[in-house]
Amino acid sequence: MVDMVKTRIRSNDEVVVIAGRDKGARGKVIRVIKEDGRVLVSKINMIKRHTRQGQNSSGGIIEKEASLDISNVQYFCAKCTTGVRLGVKNLEDGRKVRTCRSCGEVLDS
Repeated sequence: MVDMVKTRIRSNDEVVVIAGRDKGARGKVIRVIKEDGRVLVSKINMIKRHTRQGQNSSGGIIEKEASLDISNVQYFCAKCTTGVRLGVKNLEDGRKVRTCRSCGEVLDS
């Protein structure tokens, strides 16, 4: 049985890498892989993939993003201008929204 990681980070969020080779780098989340607890961030953790020539593609060395563990990224708050932890708050109309734990700003519209 596969354990799914509960996370508050979603696709198209801007995140900051807090550990590893690309520490301090910022980028947008391309994809969240909940089953493995990993995220793909654009232009972060780039690897070189040697591919064989096929009918549809030419071979060669392709650079692409490798996944990062979700614990190594934090949401980037534009108001705080740093990586922050996220909380959840219930609004008066019954909606649940993500909030910045530092400044309290509502992140979801």
